Amino acid sequence: MFKITKKKILAQSIKLIEVLAPEIATKGQAGQFVILRIDENGERIPLTLADFNRQEGTITLIYQEVGRTTAELGRLEPGDYILDLVGPLGKPSEIEKYGTVICVGGGVGVAPIYPITRALSGADNHIISIIGARSNKHLILAEEMETVSEKLYIATDDGTEGQKGFVTDILKQLIDSKMQIDLVVAIGPLVMMKAVSQLTRPYNIKTIVSLNPIMVDGTGMCGACRVAVGQETKFACVDGPEFDGHQVNWSVAEIRARMFAEEEQLAMKGCNSGGDCHCQK
Repeated sequence: MFKITKKKILAQSIKLIEVLAPEIATKGQAGQFVILRIDENGERIPLTLADFNRQEGTITLIYQEVGRTTAELGRLEPGDYILDLVGPLGKPSEIEKYGTVICVGGGVGVAPIYPITRALSGADNHIISIIGARSNKHLILAEEMETVSEKLYIATDDGTEGQKGFVTDILKQLIDSKMQIDLVVAIGPLVMMKAVSQLTRPYNIKTIVSLNPIMVDGTGMCGACRVAVGQETKFACVDGPEFDGHQVNWSVAEIRARMFAEEEQLAMKGCNSGGDCHCQK
């Protein structure tokens, strides 16, 4: 059992919780994730480590309420418990001195890009960050990203914060300015990471993305998290979650992301109709 010690609403449908998990907090690194199960009847879902406090023994998880499990998780309060929490899983980000690094976060993807940006900044890189959201109501961690970046750009679809448009618009402007870019790290919706990868490919700018497909056991045994990278099949839970964005087969990734869309809709329908679901309690 893992106790929730803090909860905060960051934006519309996006919440932050701190969970007491000393062993994970001690070993967790930027880029890694956990798999949690709320109770014995719940499904297992992966969430990236948004932060970790080794002294207090807590980890920070940020999630968007988009399905039944995240809706149930959103109903829990400080003092409540999560039944299972496994981690840290996955390979940590490769943190070294690259030079000029552009960190791109879209939507709730700003949460996992934050610890990576902080670690890259600590490795003496020149950090330029770009974060985006649908509107200022959905924008998260802008202040935190600014503290670990030498320059922060913001894009919103409707122009309510920063530049109107997409994060790729700002990235293209930076590329067109002929600045030296040694690495791009992008985390967010598949469509965003695909667009970033397609933008940087002609310029041969190394681009790292973080894939979060369907996961079950998190150890590579079940094979549910298969992703196609180059000419190989990889397991995101043990080979990733970070991969070369220029090698990812985005068509396959998009198909797999939609595999259980119908089942999720049915689960949410049952939940909203008052079925056996914590989000109604």
